[in-house]
Amino acid sequence: MTDAERLDLTCINTIRTLSMDAVQAANSGHPGTPMALAPVAYCLWNRMLRFDPGDPIWPNRDRFVLSVGHASMLIYSLLHLCGVKAVSDDYERLDRLAVPLDDIKRFRQLDGKCPGHPEYRWTSGIETTTGPLGQGVATSVGMAIAERWMAASFNRPGFEMFNYDVYAICGDGCMMEGVSGEAASLAGHLKLSNLCWVYDNNKITIEGKTSLAFSEDVAARFVSYKWNVVHVDDANDLAMLERAWKTFKATTDRPTLIIVDSHIAWGAPNKQDTHAAHGEPLGEEEIKLTKRNYGWPEDAKFLVPVEVPKHFQEGIGKRGGALRETWMKQFEAYKAAHPDLANQLSRMQHRQLPDGWDKEIPVFPADAKGLAGRDASAKVLNAIARNVPWLIGGSADLAPSTKTRLTFDGAGDFTAENYAGRNFHFGIREHAMGAILSGLALSKIRPYGSGFLIFSDYSRPAIRLAALMEIPLAYIFTHDSIGVGEDGPTHQPIEQLASLRAIPGLVVLRPGDAGEVAEAWRLIMQMNHGPAILALSRQALPTLDRTTYAPASGLQKGAYVLADAPGGKPDVLLLATGSEVALCIEAYEKLKADGVKARVVSMPSWELFEKQPQAYRDSVLPPFVTARVSVEMASTFGWTRYVGLTGCAIGMTTFGASAPLKDLLKKFGFTVENVVAAAKEQVTTART
Repeated sequence: MTDAERLDLTCINTIRTLSMDAVQAANSGHPGTPMALAPVAYCLWNRMLRFDPGDPIWPNRDRFVLSVGHASMLIYSLLHLCGVKAVSDDYERLDRLAVPLDDIKRFRQLDGKCPGHPEYRWTSGIETTTGPLGQGVATSVGMAIAERWMAASFNRPGFEMFNYDVYAICGDGCMMEGVSGEAASLAGHLKLSNLCWVYDNNKITIEGKTSLAFSEDVAARFVSYKWNVVHVDDANDLAMLERAWKTFKATTDRPTLIIVDSHIAWGAPNKQDTHAAHGEPLGEEEIKLTKRNYGWPEDAKFLVPVEVPKHFQEGIGKRGGALRETWMKQFEAYKAAHPDLANQLSRMQHRQLPDGWDKEIPVFPADAKGLAGRDASAKVLNAIARNVPWLIGGSADLAPSTKTRLTFDGAGDFTAENYAGRNFHFGIREHAMGAILSGLALSKIRPYGSGFLIFSDYSRPAIRLAALMEIPLAYIFTHDSIGVGEDGPTHQPIEQLASLRAIPGLVVLRPGDAGEVAEAWRLIMQMNHGPAILALSRQALPTLDRTTYAPASGLQKGAYVLADAPGGKPDVLLLATGSEVALCIEAYEKLKADGVKARVVSMPSWELFEKQPQAYRDSVLPPFVTARVSVEMASTFGWTRYVGLTGCAIGMTTFGASAPLKDLLKKFGFTVENVVAAAKEQVTTART
């Protein structure tokens, strides 16, 4: 063995032993995969990856995604050994390590920088939160798409501002999850040659051998997806690994899958190639025996030989630093040659909107017939997108129905032949769409995706991760109630609003008319720390006369008094969202004619309302007014917090039915007469 080979092995074994020791100290975690993949990760990072440890948010860096998030110690070890610097929430580079050794020693402990699975925003150098298998690789497709779009949009002759690659490590579990198939299919269709997945073929899952439930030919599957497939039959063969990545770099017409045969818990005499090394510590004795096999000091814990960080600095450190420095110098020249594009790029990277981004947002006049929420959104979306060049998106094959197509000149379609297009076609792949949107948002694009609200169930895991990561993106879900009518209960969302409202950090907006739709979009575009759901109607909604009723800008606070009793002293509160706001206005006018003092409260976003000061919330929902009626064409679950135990919640307690809307409204009680009767009963009860 040469000195160079010996140094390579020392670096690899440092990753392995750090991972073993950290899992053992925590008494939980997954040691086996980091032990197996240490050579793979080492080779990629120190020989191939275009990444500057001193600036882990450099825009043209290669992206690395650890889709097998349970192997988190693999990336924490790399971040430490490479000397990756921390970055603040304000994108300021800090003079401290992202992952100090002390944090590795506190693996999986409260407030440490090494949580059980990698978390974006929590640990600098982590490109996306992973753990739910399949999500990481699907998100990596969004990152690869982002590079292609930014290259097509910003590169100019003499200025190749974007040419980065995206690498993702996945395992058998990722391959079994359906979202990986959705994402891989789309990646092949789009010919994303900047995307490389590394498949850890260790044939072990938590329950045992993968043969228990998995026998497909993965290579053949990916060939059918129009991927290039390369096979490395030994994870420890650095030369073969390097050749595989060079093959990827030379492939210009399709993504690449590198299948790497590995041995989980490599070197552990009693646990190698067993599921016992998957989700639990090796044990002190097994660790000693394994270290003996490595030629490592058996009693040393968290040992980092001094030559290891130096070697990484000579490799990835020098290479990444030089590439970044060259890019920054090029950007200075780019600013002089293309100031408008440079300004756009700078604003994107800091999540800032262009000046005048909202100047064309329409004002909708009062109209009894009105507009469907989806139609109003189409007008607003196009008005904003004309002035925010990096607002791009599409739908899961439903753009004609969700009205999310950008129709102005130059918008175009994103295809393998036109990566500059701004209309994206996800195909019927709702889960992958959600993950890809996250990849786009993580790349500083402002993305949106759309579908029917009922199918948000297919996107939910990705929506949850977007909320966990606090990244800004918009989901536009139309056909938001039993207003879907004849399509019947399979397409009528009942429990979806309640389910989405339960996700922390997610803002759900259900606007009541075109004016509220415009305000919802104004709010969404200024959100930089979390995703939003825009739930829109298929049916037309009256556009309210805002000279008679309160301004739609009240939406910004989540709930507001739309119509009130004289002197602001109501006897009963009518609470509603979306299409039911107009219904409550009708009931309000009938109650007023009958001498009943009512207040209508539009509540488009519970989340925003809950963030308001208590004094404001009490001004909208006075605690002393106990007579309350909520109206929403969805599950009544959750409305008790606003109507109280004695209030009335008019909503759905069953699934819907297939029938014309007018018949459904009558069947399920969404009529003026029913709301009026419920309000009067509430007033009577409150007075007794």
